[in-house]
Amino acid sequence: MNSQLDETDFTSFPILHTDRLTLRDIRLADAEEIFHIRANNRVNQFIARPAMEEVTSAQSLVERTRQAFVDKKAIGWAGLLRDQQKIIGTCGYNSIDWDNRRAEIGGELTTAYWGKHLALEAMAAIVQYGLHTIHLHSIEAKVLPENRGAITLLEHLGFQKEAHYHDRILFQDTYLDMAVYSLISGKGNQVLCGPPNGFIQ
Repeated sequence: MNSQLDETDFTSFPILHTDRLTLRDIRLADAEEIFHIRANNRVNQFIARPAMEEVTSAQSLVERTRQAFVDKKAIGWAGLLRDQQKIIGTCGYNSIDWDNRRAEIGGELTTAYWGKHLALEAMAAIVQYGLHTIHLHSIEAKVLPENRGAITLLEHLGFQKEAHYHDRILFQDTYLDMAVYSLISGKGNQVLCGPPNGFIQ
């Protein structure tokens, strides 16, 4: 497969739809909600990052995310319930290695919607987009081994554990392990190996 980026993939932001969600571009107006999500220690407990302390930090994050899409280095989606305008989480490809058709996936969801399988729904949509629209060969996720919820979600989508790094990152004076899970095109969950099911607008 040609590893060169198809420029048409980035001429406009890809809006995706699932049964319950709309996934659109992250906007400056979303900064307040992103701040509340990232200031929540329950959300952060398995991500190894400090709680966000100022809305201006969320605004800067939005600007970096939007610029990364313009630069074709990443794609960040805001997740909304289809009948609402308020975002309930974010997800996306935090980095894209076009030479090797590999990207790192991630996401977060406000605690009020935990346990409703919305994260699974969103991640399935962007995995399908990655495999079938921008033709990624592999998708990688880095998680703390204690994050059983994220690992269960990844395994359900067909990701397999590739590595376990001991004392990989230093966070708040403590070294933490890091696990890496990957999905390789054609080798994962057969539900995701077919063409997208009308997600893209």
